[in-house]
Amino acid sequence: MLTVYGISNCDTIKKTLNWLKSNQMEFLFHDYKKQGVSRETIENWLSQTDWTTLVNKAGTTFKALSDEQKAAIVDSQSALELMLEKPSLIKRPVIENSGKIVKIGWKPEGL
Repeated sequence: MLTVYGISNCDTIKKTLNWLKSNQMEFLFHDYKKQGVSRETIENWLSQTDWTTLVNKAGTTFKALSDEQKAAIVDSQSALELMLEKPSLIKRPVIENSGKIVKIGWKPEGL
């Protein structure tokens, strides 16, 4: 079964969940804001993809960071710490199947 990670009030997440429902795909939704996200989960993702793919630089949370905070994101470890502190920095959605990332960001192709 798919697990969709994101934030419930995110328009991209709403589109993703609606598409999955309309295509009768079973999934669990994990809301970062309500349920948090563990270090182990993000470490698992970083073992499968580069931190530059996982950090959402187009989002309002990233844009609100100070120049010093942005400049401090230089590798997986620094990105991990900031994503733990501010989960809304994680690109949405991250879709997993049995712990393996199947998609980051939303376009229905490839599911």
